[in-house]
Amino acid sequence: MKAHLLMLAETFNTPFLAVIQGVIVMETLDVDASNWEPEIARSTVLTIVYFWHEQCPWCFRFSPILEEVAEEYKEKIKFAKLNVLASPSNQEIANNFGVMSTPTLLFLCRGRPVGQAVGLMSKEDLERGLNDMLARYRGCLSQSTELRPAYIV
Repeated sequence: MKAHLLMLAETFNTPFLAVIQGVIVMETLDVDASNWEPEIARSTVLTIVYFWHEQCPWCFRFSPILEEVAEEYKEKIKFAKLNVLASPSNQEIANNFGVMSTPTLLFLCRGRPVGQAVGLMSKEDLERGLNDMLARYRGCLSQSTELRPAYIV
């Protein structure tokens, strides 16, 4: 089905996104509780996680903007998305990072949050924010220590 949706998106000259029956299809990495640790917490590049869900009308308006920008920045930033209502584990991840509403972008450096953007924004505002994050946290990636799992004592 994804290939068919991508073909439709290309036919109508839109970013790789299709909204059909409440499903957002993006070329970003889908993450959830099962792959959060290897894909996000241990990532060695600046990572942006897009917190969204199917009932969020602003998410459907923001997703094409994010996808277009993700394509432009794919060599510099890792983009991922997490559906906060898909499972209780996903809700727990969102709660642990203080995500109170959607859409939310969480900027992470080696698994540590370094910034957050909440709500619908224009492509220009998103690009300005990404450039700022890249300028401020380029050194973070080379200077930070490895994030170790928390231990319960």
